[in-house]
Amino acid sequence: MTIIDAWAQHPTLRHWQDPIFDSLRRWTGDDVPTEELPVAATVASMDAASVDQTLISAWYAPHRDMISNDDVAGFVAQAPDRLIGVGSVDITRPMDAVREIRRCVQDLGFVAIRVLPWLWEVPPTDRRFYPIYTACCELEVPYCTQIGHTGPLMPSEVGRPVYLDQVAIDFPELRIVGGHIGYPWTDEAIAVATKHENVYIDTSAYTARRYPAALVDYMRAHGRTKVLFGTNYPMITPSKCLEHLDDLGLDDETKELFLAGNAKRVFGI
Repeated sequence: MTIIDAWAQHPTLRHWQDPIFDSLRRWTGDDVPTEELPVAATVASMDAASVDQTLISAWYAPHRDMISNDDVAGFVAQAPDRLIGVGSVDITRPMDAVREIRRCVQDLGFVAIRVLPWLWEVPPTDRRFYPIYTACCELEVPYCTQIGHTGPLMPSEVGRPVYLDQVAIDFPELRIVGGHIGYPWTDEAIAVATKHENVYIDTSAYTARRYPAALVDYMRAHGRTKVLFGTNYPMITPSKCLEHLDDLGLDDETKELFLAGNAKRVFGI
């Protein structure tokens, strides 16, 4: 069965070492890496879980890029059959952001744009996001974002899934993928995805055994076409994420949609 990871990143040292992640290391016990991770290591992690393709994203934050769009393009070039690029932009410079989105899609071949509201400490209804949504609609690529609480010590309120309700009303043609399940507001995420044809949820940052019961019920029923598999690698490896997948009781059709079919349709893969 084909598997596509809808949310991952191949980290640079800038990303690994950014102090915004220090709070996470307190409970993971991980040391700060001092060497770049080779692309071969990411591909090996995919191989270990039989993941066919992975969407890897750039990371832009105020006054810095942790993983630039050119970094992502370079990683994809090393494994073009396995890695797929997702761009990001600085929302505080709207016209530069629009031009960069065009470059990402038209020149670099990226299939989506991702911006994390918690990095900017504003909700996705903030006016600075609207040029981003417009550009994504014009170029017919999905907009990916984070929903749910924030692991680093940053405000979580901006990750409330219900904010996407207004975005989807204003941009009904925009395909929106909310990553990280939306916990502890998973019911909000399900409600918004149910209401809007083009709103989806991905399961990144959670292992299969930690999926909320409401989400599993949604996947088994009318949400089978609305949920995408994701890992948030390297935070969690694909093998770890998939370890208890069979315990969810998904039928073969639902499992195929979850692992790859929905991602193929949403991202045009």
